Amino acid sequence: MPALRRGDRSRSGVCPPDGRPVGVRLAVAADLDAIRAIYNQGIEDRRATLDSDPKSDDDIREWYARHDTRYVVIVAEREGRVAGWACLTPYSHRCAYNGVAELSVYVERGARGSGVGSELLTAIEEHARRGDFHKIVLFALAINDAGERLYAKMGYRDVGTFREQGFLDGRYVDVVAKEKIVGTDG
Repeated sequence: MPALRRGDRSRSGVCPPDGRPVGVRLAVAADLDAIRAIYNQGIEDRRATLDSDPKSDDDIREWYARHDTRYVVIVAEREGRVAGWACLTPYSHRCAYNGVAELSVYVERGARGSGVGSELLTAIEEHARRGDFHKIVLFALAINDAGERLYAKMGYRDVGTFREQGFLDGRYVDVVAKEKIVGTDG
């Protein structure tokens, strides 16, 4: 399958469990307001990230600029609106980890549990394979039950739990590490 450019659709018209079609495509600059709003929901909800300060427009533009054709940002659209996003980022600067990408995925509050997360993970795994990644890793708050169900459903394996890894709202919280082999030679 040929590589996609920003804005091209990688999957579209897929109907998740709630029956409303979801299209997944590479993000474009016009999506940054929606991406920021969804990420800031994750910060407010205190279940998806250890970030505690809402992100500004400048923060998101700088973050987006660090992505490229290999380390992609994708969005899920439903009824013409961005309902979630996912991205791949470098796991480490060491060249031995060139085949490993770190995953982030966020779904808008109103779309959670509707299949958007599954569509994003399916699409980001396709991009990872095209980008010649062997493995995807992620780190999630242990209290994120919905994320835990999504990752298990999509075949992510528990690697372990970092006890009291981050400080959030005046207390230490656990972070779980997960992985999935996506390369064909593993």
